[in-house]
Amino acid sequence: MAQLQLIATAPMGLEAIVARELKELGYHDQTVENGRVVFTGDYIDICRCNLWLRSSDRILVKMAEFEATTFDELFEGTKAVSWQDWIPANGEFPVEGRSHKSQLSSVPACQGIVKKAIVEKLKETYHTEWFPENGPRYVIEVILLKDRALLTLDTTGPGLHKRGYRKLVTEAPLKETLASAMIQLSRWTPDRPFYDPCCGSGTLLIEAAMQAWNLAPGLRRSFNSEPWPVIGEQLWEEARNEAMDLVRDDVEFQIAGSDIDPKAIEVAQAAVKAAGLAGEIRLDVMPAAKIRLDGEYGCLITNPPYGERLGDEPEAEKLIRGLGRTAAGMPTWSFFTISPAKQFEHYWGRKADKRRKLYNGRIECQYYQYLGPLPPRHRKAQPEN
Repeated sequence: MAQLQLIATAPMGLEAIVARELKELGYHDQTVENGRVVFTGDYIDICRCNLWLRSSDRILVKMAEFEATTFDELFEGTKAVSWQDWIPANGEFPVEGRSHKSQLSSVPACQGIVKKAIVEKLKETYHTEWFPENGPRYVIEVILLKDRALLTLDTTGPGLHKRGYRKLVTEAPLKETLASAMIQLSRWTPDRPFYDPCCGSGTLLIEAAMQAWNLAPGLRRSFNSEPWPVIGEQLWEEARNEAMDLVRDDVEFQIAGSDIDPKAIEVAQAAVKAAGLAGEIRLDVMPAAKIRLDGEYGCLITNPPYGERLGDEPEAEKLIRGLGRTAAGMPTWSFFTISPAKQFEHYWGRKADKRRKLYNGRIECQYYQYLGPLPPRHRKAQPEN
């Protein structure tokens, strides 16, 4: 059994969420670092993690890490890696790069050195002077940080937030990975009502339903590493069949959302259908001020429009104040809102029980958490955020 060093990259602030997801999948041998979680796995774990991780951006293979203060050191460190174990003679292997606080500061030059070293290594195995690069794609990245080079191989391709269900988007959509993290931080479970009054393209609603039914978020998409000979079609088929067997579509839930924009609801309906959840999620055209929350001990989770994001600060303030009044009248519900508004708690009417810094794209936000009581049967085992 191969023992690979794998990296689950994490959006800033979500490293602990990704680490917890990995532990729930059975990967306990892990190290949490800035922007990533390093863990040990096998070839099939590449398949499983790409299919199952909800809040990670991508899965990388850690190929090597070494000191590199000169181009010679970078070349020799790269050439020492067994690239031929991964890349076939016709493999396409573009090299991407980043450099920070390192003597080797020219990213294009570093990319060129790494590419040259890999070519020289592959020549020794395949005994050829030219590689067509018309086969499977192997994206290699060289990251230079404080004169240490990290070489990785991207198994994912387009980021893991690309679930495959969102063909159209609304203005300023919420990334699927962030939406999933917000839900995981909320303590929501499928036996509690879920509502999003600013649902836009329906991302939070769909991610909640996928968690409720234990739907692996990567089931409806493909990955760069699927045609890699080193992994093989059989392992991918095994991982997909395993994920299909774990679907729990008999779990009942009450998930609903609304938006003031009819076009947004049309986009959300299309996404819900593409996700295989048509008829399971209720969608309405409705201003947030007129929502009615049915049931007890529910969770309202939302990403409301705000000035920096959509250019209308007075409307954003009015919306937050309205949600605060709704919360005051629903004492058993919990409310979770992401916003960059500095006066958010003032507009809402009280301080949040918890706050957590998150990034919506490049916008620094706070995740405001107003915690109502847990349902009686949940109170003995309250999960930590």
